[in-house]
Amino acid sequence: MHIHRPKNAATVLRLALVATSIYVVVTAVAGVRAHSLALISEAGHNLSDLAALGLSLVAVFLETRPANSVKTYGYHRAGVLAAFINAIALIGLSGYIFYEAGQRLLHPVAVHANVMMAVAAVGVVMNGVIALALHRSSHDVNIRSSFLHMLGDTVSTAAVIVGGWAILATGADWIDPALSFAIGGLILWSAWAIVRETLNILLEGMPRGVKLDQVVTALGQIEGVLGVHDLHVWSLGSEVHALSCHILIADLPLSASDRILQVVKERLHEGFHIDHTTIQFEHVICEVAHGCVVPVHGEHAQSHLRRRATDTN
Repeated sequence: MHIHRPKNAATVLRLALVATSIYVVVTAVAGVRAHSLALISEAGHNLSDLAALGLSLVAVFLETRPANSVKTYGYHRAGVLAAFINAIALIGLSGYIFYEAGQRLLHPVAVHANVMMAVAAVGVVMNGVIALALHRSSHDVNIRSSFLHMLGDTVSTAAVIVGGWAILATGADWIDPALSFAIGGLILWSAWAIVRETLNILLEGMPRGVKLDQVVTALGQIEGVLGVHDLHVWSLGSEVHALSCHILIADLPLSASDRILQVVKERLHEGFHIDHTTIQFEHVICEVAHGCVVPVHGEHAQSHLRRRATDTN
């Protein structure tokens, strides 16, 4: 099984790579000439975006590859790994920006505000267009990590324009490193959100927006389901969720249990967007020694188990 992504996702990433590469060079050169730490920080931020976009593009390619005898789940987590690496790189970059901004506050340097504003204006347009294009696919954590990179760039470059205007109006060069602190904080905030989400996926935590008790309740309301236990829900990738569980039913013929199974799958798909399922039906007490987790959910299941215990005695 594999994900069918929007056809323009890879194209947008390729165009973004080219545009960002050019902008990194322009911003770095302009930052040095204008003595602007804010612009140099922007160049560094965009350099990390360049790596992020490249990783996302590779991940998009890998995620579309089918499963095989070695990677039986396919390559869904390639994008998650790319997003995690991107976020860690951003955290490191924000630390560097904080350090440089602190040094600049201690040793102020005259800034050419006009150059700052001109280069930043170009960046706002470029990053804004790229962010808007990526937003259409931002439900995927891989693409969303790149989207957040570009959105952060758009906001931070807009702040550089405001800072340049403030320096022209007041002559206060400390505004430049102060902007760098703000940019670093924005980078850190967006990166931490991605780290939390990707770590949750890599550690096979509950998918975002899904709660275990809600899944149990939804399954327990299906006619014929007496109880649910040994329930596990996790993400193969940011868009592909999996579930395995044991479901207690009466001793029914295969045709009847198959109807229950179809309803269970429909309920999981419609209510939780879970399509990759492994469901085991049982009509006897599950043995804890074999890894099954008790107790069973539901009053009907409990009465069923009590009846079985009484019959055994």
